[in-house]
Amino acid sequence: MLEPLRPVLFRVLQVQPDSGFHVDIDLGTGLGGGAVGAFLTTLAVGAIMIAVVPEYTERMMESLADEPVDALVYGLACLVGLVLLIVLLVFSLIGIVAAVPLALVAWLAWAVGSAVAFLTIGERLVGRDDGWLKPLLLGAVINGGLAATGVGGIIAFVVGAAGFGTVLQSQLG
Repeated sequence: MLEPLRPVLFRVLQVQPDSGFHVDIDLGTGLGGGAVGAFLTTLAVGAIMIAVVPEYTERMMESLADEPVDALVYGLACLVGLVLLIVLLVFSLIGIVAAVPLALVAWLAWAVGSAVAFLTIGERLVGRDDGWLKPLLLGAVINGGLAATGVGGIIAFVVGAAGFGTVLQSQLG
């Protein structure tokens, strides 16, 4: 039945190397990779937090909702301090041994804070009457969607910094 269409289909679907046409889809880099990474990180870290430490998660969400500006300022200040400290440790060469674990802990705190922030947004938009699934998915979609655009990435960074500040304030006092 498709035999008469076979030559046409092969011509239509055939992409020759010298045709100048190619499709490059690489989800590991660029905005697409950042969006997928932001979505999956928020989804995974949020799900782990909800399953393992739901009381802590709720407390952090309430704290962020009560004082978002303070959390943002604290998060940005701590982020700048951490980046400077890590750079200084790396330049000292001996401090590389401390810089790598410090960077990993900072990344983990950022992931937790960002998940808290986007969970808070998701909960404010859809509520939590049916459980955590809707706010978790919505928060992850918002984070991934913001990361998919250049300007949205800046907004996602600010939201993540507020969550980062909330987590650090709770741990550092």
